[in-house]
Amino acid sequence: MQLSTVLHTVRHVLTPKRLAIFEAVLIGLIAALSAVLLKQGVIWLMAWRAAMSQVLPVWILLPMMGFVGGGLSGVIIERFAPEAAGSGIPQVKAALAYVPMRLDLRVAIAKLVSTFLALGSGLVLGRQGPTVHIGAALAAQLSRAVPTSPDHQRQLLAAGAAAGLAAGFDAPIAGVLFVIEELLHDVSSLTLGTAILASFTGGIISRSLAGPNFLLHGTAAFSTFSTQEIPFFLLLGCLAGGGAALFNQSILTTLQFSRKHVRIALGWKIGLAGLVSGGVIATLPPIFLDTTTLHGFLTARPQHWPVAAGAFVVQFVLSILACSVETPGGLFIPSLVLGAALGQVVGLGTSHILPTAEPLVYALAGMGAFFGAMAKVPVTAIVIVFEITGNYQLILPLMISAVAAYLVAERLLPGSLYTHLLEMKGITLQEEVINDGLWATITATEVMQTKVETLDSRMPLDEVIAAFSKSHHRGFPVVEGGRLVGIVTQTDLDRVAQRQSRTDLRLNDLMTPRPITVSPGATLGQVLYLLSRYKLSRLPVVEHRKLLGIITRSDILRIEAEKLRGRSERLGPRPDPSYVVYQTKAPATGQGRLLLPLSNPKTADGLMKLALAIARERHYEIECLRIIPVQRHVAPAEATVNITMSQRLLRRAVKQGRAWNVPVHTQIRVAHSPAEAILETVKERHIDLLLMGWKGSTSTPGRIFGDTVDTAIRQANCDVVLVKPGRRSLPGANLEDKEIAVRTLLQLNRLDRWLLPIRGGPNAEYAIALLPALVALSQAPTIRLCHIQPRSEASYDPHGLEEAADFLRHKSRSQVDVALVCAESVVDAVVDMAAKDQCDVIMLGASREGLLQQAVQGNIPEAIARNCECTVILVRKADATALP
Repeated sequence: MQLSTVLHTVRHVLTPKRLAIFEAVLIGLIAALSAVLLKQGVIWLMAWRAAMSQVLPVWILLPMMGFVGGGLSGVIIERFAPEAAGSGIPQVKAALAYVPMRLDLRVAIAKLVSTFLALGSGLVLGRQGPTVHIGAALAAQLSRAVPTSPDHQRQLLAAGAAAGLAAGFDAPIAGVLFVIEELLHDVSSLTLGTAILASFTGGIISRSLAGPNFLLHGTAAFSTFSTQEIPFFLLLGCLAGGGAALFNQSILTTLQFSRKHVRIALGWKIGLAGLVSGGVIATLPPIFLDTTTLHGFLTARPQHWPVAAGAFVVQFVLSILACSVETPGGLFIPSLVLGAALGQVVGLGTSHILPTAEPLVYALAGMGAFFGAMAKVPVTAIVIVFEITGNYQLILPLMISAVAAYLVAERLLPGSLYTHLLEMKGITLQEEVINDGLWATITATEVMQTKVETLDSRMPLDEVIAAFSKSHHRGFPVVEGGRLVGIVTQTDLDRVAQRQSRTDLRLNDLMTPRPITVSPGATLGQVLYLLSRYKLSRLPVVEHRKLLGIITRSDILRIEAEKLRGRSERLGPRPDPSYVVYQTKAPATGQGRLLLPLSNPKTADGLMKLALAIARERHYEIECLRIIPVQRHVAPAEATVNITMSQRLLRRAVKQGRAWNVPVHTQIRVAHSPAEAILETVKERHIDLLLMGWKGSTSTPGRIFGDTVDTAIRQANCDVVLVKPGRRSLPGANLEDKEIAVRTLLQLNRLDRWLLPIRGGPNAEYAIALLPALVALSQAPTIRLCHIQPRSEASYDPHGLEEAADFLRHKSRSQVDVALVCAESVVDAVVDMAAKDQCDVIMLGASREGLLQQAVQGNIPEAIARNCECTVILVRKADATALP
């Protein structure tokens, strides 16, 4: 019997509260079993490594094991679940903040196996961070077995994270506190109860099956503490806070350097880090073979200060090395070891001043101080050390050191390390949105589209087919007398196409009657539940059977993005129409029109140059648009604006057009929404091609290219070309003048080397068709066409690639090279080729399917643009628009 069947049965038998208890216990059990499996596996591999070190020379064995184990770990992550890289806590934090982040059984298994290989082969990290990630991923997979509301899924995710930490540390209370303090920021009764049950279940089962995770012998005996030592514990806290801030900053700096400059596969990165770690450990005493053993060694008895200081330096450097290559492993154990070593040093120094001072108390207090400052969770740190030791006398020293360390670390490097790691990936979390409850504050009225294309129930089949062929929608509501009676999709149409006789069929014969609907007052959480529960792509909004609007998954992404950006405007009603305050017209002699919105004067000339090249080759006129945004409470037609600077910019564009003998029209619009103003202009001026500047990155989850550009590329019924101008520093610029000295490549006329990755489809063909006009801007252009495919795919027929190359050679008279590249990551392959060939421009054709998937699975164009200094051009054909 399948798990989903069992859970469906349980769901019907149990009340909601009992079901929550059952799910929490089940999550705790699964998280504990996975933590035990990881623990026993790492212990076994480390024991085998230690045994083999008695047989083989350690200077050969340890580096080779680190290289092989680390390399295999990286290969597993790259091929099966890239989301399993790193500690995993940033991914869980993002998922709990409503950011689309993959968490499922595949990620859990890849994380478990890769962590086992990496840690067991000697890389200096811990397994507690991965157990949090694994627990959350398993809980997410469990929540999908029985569809529930997004809020309840979030609670189960938090419970899985709490259970994972509790199972890794034998600290159930700390597991709950960590989720509340760092991940969830929610103390509602259901969330807290679910997390507590899962955490205690995970901690108890893990300890019962595999014994304690930490053996701190004799810690209960060290309970001496006097008020005279308070200044020394404050000193320890300050040193731990400064050390933790340096530790976090070093991780961020080295990770950024690795991503930008070390352009090799993840398997090679982790393998080389394992090689270096093994080589360093081979020169050290055997106690350094196991980080957990080293931790116990530092807290078992007082050490000589050179030993403690040396342990601190080694652990600091090797942990940063492992983190810089995104090794699957956590920072909890390294921070505890660093804190224990630092505490030993301070305690030994204090014992020379106060003979009654016990260095081991300082070691234990240092553990909590460093860990709390590193993760910015001082309360969790205090509780973890207390739960590990069971010594009440440590509470006051822990509190003094941990609070001081947290304050110093927050002063030196504000914010959570995990938040900074997410920001490096372009994900910005808005705490106020998380705390307010995103899904409960938005209603269907705010999300729905009110302009809905509908079909009449009596429409003949031929007319239905014609309606689908003329529209980019894959489904239509069916109405009768203004009331919703059904819904028809492309799947229904394909099913009817198989019939022999269909001449007399009408729409009401093939539609789905009585579709799933939602009321206008339903919350976004209820909408998402229905979409997931019934596997729908669109949901009609009705009141007394009257169709008011329709909600699609793209609408939800849009609204979520606006909320996450913290916009204060009302989300539902559309903004007022834009208002034209200035307009000039040129002779209408072209065969089409190109719209060029100008917003940044620094990039206007470069964009205008591209627009003129396309317009001259296609005999188009150019419509230059300048938009002046105003506040929502002011009507655009009544707003008072200054258009002097905008007029100067447009006159410059007109002057360029005359030099190229291309007609240029101009207009200035006042608008609430720049995106809506662009769409209005496209419709009113019958635009054939929209060319827009694009900054190359977006920090908003759910948006692919940014607010204005994303709306335009989804909704504009014309061809779209996005341009992210490349940026390079001018020669001789020092660091202080760097920002001033940077100029766009378009302005420097650096458009010689072109890279065009293609995988077929209308957009790729359109990119090839546009290329001859654009390369005409260069005196000696060279073009590289390449096809990128995973190694696992079948062999590729290069005939289409050669045809495209012949076309470009004939049309542009340029040097054209072709290449077939096998790579698992399209982004890495394109970025590597661009850097190796010193490309000036990368031109991409975005498929319709790709645009839809990137919002959830990753933004390929944004990632390429972020990692390249060259110009990036993205094209989209009008008939390949992304579906709503």
